[in-house]
Amino acid sequence: MCFNFYSKKLIKFLGASLFLSFTLFEIGTINKQIKAEKNLVAATEKDLFLYRQMGASYLCIASKADVDFNKGLGIASATFANVIIGKHGGVIKELGNEKLNQKKLYNSGTFQIVGSALNICPENIPNDIKNDYEKRLKQIIKETKK
Repeated sequence: MCFNFYSKKLIKFLGASLFLSFTLFEIGTINKQIKAEKNLVAATEKDLFLYRQMGASYLCIASKADVDFNKGLGIASATFANVIIGKHGGVIKELGNEKLNQKKLYNSGTFQIVGSALNICPENIPNDIKNDYEKRLKQIIKETKK
């Protein structure tokens, strides 16, 4: 009986101690996350190049592995957007301090990844995707000249 009484007390004490320490740990983690979010730095051209090339590399590997091209492109584009939002708060240095949303980054990533993939593995890019990319590129060049 004596052992049982002390073991219950000990378990309660340890349980309370563990609960308290986990609670304090969690509060510290939340504070660190808040501080980390304030220190986000806009994505540079070097960062964008890295993310774009990683997306293009993934797309080339996925298309060689018989993964549906549109699914592979979607995953690569979503990853591109998520990294820029997560690491840079959706801000690109070249565009100033404007925060871009997920959809804009996804669409931009799709275009950039296809362009890079055309340089890395042009044989893996479907003709309709190549044609759409070339049309859009001509349109962008035309708009920039105005």
